[in-house]
Amino acid sequence: MRSSQVREISKVDETFLPLSFTRWGVDQEVIIWILGHRNAVQRKKIKETYQQLFKEFIIHCLQSTLSGVLRKAMAYWMEEPPERDAKLVEKTLKRGKAGITQLQVIVEIACASSPNHLIAVRQAYCSLFDCSLVEAITSKVSSSLQKVVHSLRYTSMIENWWI
Repeated sequence: MRSSQVREISKVDETFLPLSFTRWGVDQEVIIWILGHRNAVQRKKIKETYQQLFKEFIIHCLQSTLSGVLRKAMAYWMEEPPERDAKLVEKTLKRGKAGITQLQVIVEIACASSPNHLIAVRQAYCSLFDCSLVEAITSKVSSSLQKVVHSLRYTSMIENWWI
């Protein structure tokens, strides 16, 4: 993306995003269109710009104006990707002894992410929950499923990315 395109996107975002949160209601389609078509770097810039302009965190505005599944989805979408994935893993593990269907989120993160992203997820998990990711998984996953998770761990390009 060229810098002129980035400036144009920023102008559109600065113009239409605040209008989406007017006192006459929330234009969910505009919010979805703007935030859904932005990558992590662009969403971070939107968060920073919104806070500078309105002295308010955009996530608070989203949570107070949206509801239901859209509210949850936008809250996750506006997170930094490693923190978001760490929180999704924790939410999955909080369900109790996890079976194979509950581990789908963890397997998707493990298989679809780059090694660098997995390291960032591991660090974010440790920072957010004061526990290593492998300890959390080991304590919540049955021994037979631990073998699957550990095989993912040891076959990754970077050794010990779950630790």
